[in-house]
Amino acid sequence: MKAVVIREFGNPEGLEVIDVPVPVPGPGQVRIATEAIGVGGVDAVIRRGTLAAYGFRAGHLLGSEVAGSVTAVGEGVDASWIGRRVWAFTGLSGGYAEQAVASVDDVLPLPHGFTSTDAVALGGSGVVAHFALERARFAPGEAVLVRGAAGSIGITAVQLAARNGAGSVAVTTSSAERGARLRELGATHVLNRSGEDGQDAPAGFDVVIDVVGGPQLPLFLDRLNSNGRYVAVGVVGGQPPADFGTRLMDAFRRSLSFATFSSDTVPGPDRNAVRSSQFADAALGDLRTRVHEVLPLDQAALAHRKMDAGEVFGRVVLAP
Repeated sequence: MKAVVIREFGNPEGLEVIDVPVPVPGPGQVRIATEAIGVGGVDAVIRRGTLAAYGFRAGHLLGSEVAGSVTAVGEGVDASWIGRRVWAFTGLSGGYAEQAVASVDDVLPLPHGFTSTDAVALGGSGVVAHFALERARFAPGEAVLVRGAAGSIGITAVQLAARNGAGSVAVTTSSAERGARLRELGATHVLNRSGEDGQDAPAGFDVVIDVVGGPQLPLFLDRLNSNGRYVAVGVVGGQPPADFGTRLMDAFRRSLSFATFSSDTVPGPDRNAVRSSQFADAALGDLRTRVHEVLPLDQAALAHRKMDAGEVFGRVVLAP
């Protein structure tokens, strides 16, 4: 079968399409014929080599979430899964392939009428958005800023904050056109990437959800109100300055909080409960997904170039 691996870390041209054996599901696993493969920010971070310290090596098969139909089950898994349409988390590898395996504990059936492409636009990112707001102790009436809101995590965070009663929902994005699309999803103020130019935007925020990180992170720490909470959920813009914590100490008397958040720290049953609820809402149109483009699996490098260029609104999806 076809799969996409990292031949060389760095730019997207380091991705390579190769032939690999069809995976055999082990105990507690299922095998899925992929119909849609999510291309996420973490894939780009791994591809660039940013996470080399975590043991990623050349030959790594990218991809963490897929949707499709179960074709086989491993020992101890109910055979009734075979033929069912599902979403699955494959870990930090194995998704960019015509068939993928996943633990049955990380597999969820898809609601009737909910497409595979929409599933991979929401499955991983929706849970991050939900629990990041929970980690921030977000409360109705508060001013929220979603930094890097044009990706799938940001798009869901904007909707969740708005429908749960935020006093305002500001976003940072790269263009007026993207800002208009985010307003349709619940944003009330649109800022540029530096957090400026937002007409009548709040001077400060009670909650910041940050997908970007990078060298400008300290500027957004400065935008927190007293008792404000900042939750970093990604570093697609790179690592922040090593001394960014001095901003918090300089503002000691304002009682600011900074946290990182990974959905890996949420128990699996809790993740699945939220994900199932979000899938049901999305199938009814109560939670919206945005699929930027569907590309063939062998154009994974193009998908990554589009992400690196900041062209993607929502999620790029690969289809075998």
